[in-house]
Amino acid sequence: MRIGLLALMSLAVPATAGDFLLSSPIDCDLDGPCYIQQYVDHDPSETASDFTCSGLSYDGHKGTDFALPTYDMIEQGVDVLASAKGTVTGLRDGMPDIRYTSETAAASEGRECGNGVVLRHEDGWKTQYCHLRQGSITVKRGQQVNTGDVLGQVGMSGRAAFPHVHLSVRRNGEVVDPYDPDGTIICGQSDEETLWSDVPPYRAGGIVSIGTAAAVPEFDAIRANTVPPAEAEGDAMVIYAFLFGTQPGDVIRLSLDGPEGSVITRDASLDRKRAQSFRAIGKKRRGPRWPAGEYSGTATLLRDGATIDSQSLTLTLP
Repeated sequence: MRIGLLALMSLAVPATAGDFLLSSPIDCDLDGPCYIQQYVDHDPSETASDFTCSGLSYDGHKGTDFALPTYDMIEQGVDVLASAKGTVTGLRDGMPDIRYTSETAAASEGRECGNGVVLRHEDGWKTQYCHLRQGSITVKRGQQVNTGDVLGQVGMSGRAAFPHVHLSVRRNGEVVDPYDPDGTIICGQSDEETLWSDVPPYRAGGIVSIGTAAAVPEFDAIRANTVPPAEAEGDAMVIYAFLFGTQPGDVIRLSLDGPEGSVITRDASLDRKRAQSFRAIGKKRRGPRWPAGEYSGTATLLRDGATIDSQSLTLTLP
């Protein structure tokens, strides 16, 4: 095990859990359906590494991204919460919730945080909450807030490729990773000293959701949760998995069984690091319809031969 392998970029101010404590900034279960997509980047080179020396970050990332699984949850409304008691010193609202792409980049230039809130806390601490839903911010400049107070709702404004709240933590202007406030990296394990009052779970990649379809779906439809399930008279029976944080060498195992036995099973190797991706397998219909009854599907994500996540589903065809 290597200690101090990666030098911190700007996380220069040591801190301990006793100085300042944070709670989760999102009112959603982080063991599902919500999850943490990316962490603070600790690698000063052009590559990226999170606080465990794994790859759940990107170059220069200065916060923690608490993600919604699908676009439709923006409209359902998921609250963003103050992670600590403080005073509102900055905010912005009015930017639309549009997925960031090269075509939409100009609209958020200089306003990458999108709709957001900044809180000032005691002893030089600040927290910033980015990418909130347009029109959802509930606080005003100068307002005092307590831990857990609603600041707004999760959105996809600014430089956001998926719906999430980006939480950045600073002390005296320097970025601090709440998972590793003292800046001492111990590869392969979490720091015992964090800034969290209740440490959010670390998932080294996983499965966001799985589903069935009558054809291989478009990725945007999966993200939007608008893929119709497989049908009795559909041309094909497809099972898909929406993945996050995959690494080269990962394997996604997809299987679907029906009332007459196995429909399809296949392993797919993943050859690149991906923040988000999906895989699908399917089988064409040969008869007039798919057999009536219950279908069960499973997706399992494997890394170095070990299961890091698994999800199952059932589908009943009349």
